[in-house]
Amino acid sequence: MPNANEDPQPGTPAQPAKEQLSSAQRRAVSELLRVSPVADDLASRFRDAGFRLALVGGSVRDALLGRLGNDLDFTTDARPEDVLRIVRPWADAVWEVGIAFGTVGCQKKSRDGGEKRTFQIEVTTYRSEAYDRTSRKPEVSYGDSVEDDLVRRDFTVNAMAVALPEKEFIDPHGGLEDLALRVLRTPAAPETSFSDDPLRMMRAARFAAQLDFTVADEVLGAMKAMADRIGIVSAERVRDELNKLLLSDRPVKGLRLLVETGLADRVLPEIPAMRLERDEHHRHKDVYEHSLTVLEQAIDLEDGGPDLVLRLAALLHDIGKPRTRRFEKDGRVSFHHHEVVGAKMAKKRLTALKYSNEFVKDVSRLVELHLRFHGYGTGEWTDAAVRRYVRDAGPLLPRLHKLTRSDCTTRNRRKADALARAYDGLEERIAQLQERERLDAIRPDLNGNDIMEVLGVGPGPMVGRAYKHLLELRLEHGPMERDEAVAALKEWAASQG
Repeated sequence: MPNANEDPQPGTPAQPAKEQLSSAQRRAVSELLRVSPVADDLASRFRDAGFRLALVGGSVRDALLGRLGNDLDFTTDARPEDVLRIVRPWADAVWEVGIAFGTVGCQKKSRDGGEKRTFQIEVTTYRSEAYDRTSRKPEVSYGDSVEDDLVRRDFTVNAMAVALPEKEFIDPHGGLEDLALRVLRTPAAPETSFSDDPLRMMRAARFAAQLDFTVADEVLGAMKAMADRIGIVSAERVRDELNKLLLSDRPVKGLRLLVETGLADRVLPEIPAMRLERDEHHRHKDVYEHSLTVLEQAIDLEDGGPDLVLRLAALLHDIGKPRTRRFEKDGRVSFHHHEVVGAKMAKKRLTALKYSNEFVKDVSRLVELHLRFHGYGTGEWTDAAVRRYVRDAGPLLPRLHKLTRSDCTTRNRRKADALARAYDGLEERIAQLQERERLDAIRPDLNGNDIMEVLGVGPGPMVGRAYKHLLELRLEHGPMERDEAVAALKEWAASQG
């Protein structure tokens, strides 16, 4: 079976399903042999204690895809207290954060050939869980059968298990075939599955993005019909699932599914709200499509791995346009100050989703600053303007560079090239000033103690006003010698009476 993250090579005939399954099974054997030392050791301890243990869910799926990492998920008929009793003498570290939901976590170092690997392991008691109409938390009950445990899983590709240590493959819902077909189906009826845990609807969009799978028609229909059920899920769980989607290789595919099914109307309504809005240049089908393109282009500019702050800023940078749209007398459409409005909207939405204050501040600041460059034109900014640009961006400057470059989605090659050259010029000027003036640490030429000494005053509002005045002089004129700064401070103080 081709890796789910790779497209078949052009001209390569599609493999028959049976051949794909055989290929997947061979790959799984290879992957499972790699983790056998730690998995078999743990399984033997459960067997000696009179319990069963199986590798399950995403671990089996990833083994079949040839991408099994060091995070291993197991399921067992042992109750959590029995799991703790078994793993504590064996593991290097144990944690009980998820024990209320039947999950015990632990860490174990094991040698893979000559290499030492650290495995993050979760062992979960067979269980079923469901929501009622008024609760945000699942009701957990334990079971005694791995088959009953698998039927409660979100999708068939995650409802497979490998009993250990005998390596018996368990697939009662056809997950292996769905994996070969790269399709997402639910083990039970999708309405039942999504009623049990409505977050699974968002998870479908996330897996479609992560694995480049399609969603079965009946699953898609249930997502549309039951989208309002996502409202009972806590903001924290929604946020975490949204993060996983956004950090995937193909977040746009998942976002389109959220919008198509109506889920985005409940969890991120600012995104579908952009669908009917054209941008001020009439160069894009709508602001929604433009924003998705900007997100993809921002991802292309990432270095050092996925950047959630940058990705969310790219997605949300134009959410202020629907509220600021104006139809001008000459037929144009304007969105004046949409960056300011959008920054406030981003802050409100991300706060509601329980992101940290620092995270909210960074994303909303990027949204607010994303248009600033367009005042640069062909290089007319003074050095003072460049300094203010750097000062206002602060540590977000590298991200602002990426966001601003990504925001050009025009099909007019000449215009795109001109914008790229202009931004190249701005970055070059920033580098030159940085070399001369240390722009990343712009401060007045006199500190607070200096100000108090020169003016003969103690701490108070006047020191703050003097500091702000000297900072403006520093931004406007660049560094000053101490004597110049002292003279400027005295002149300012005299003007204050």
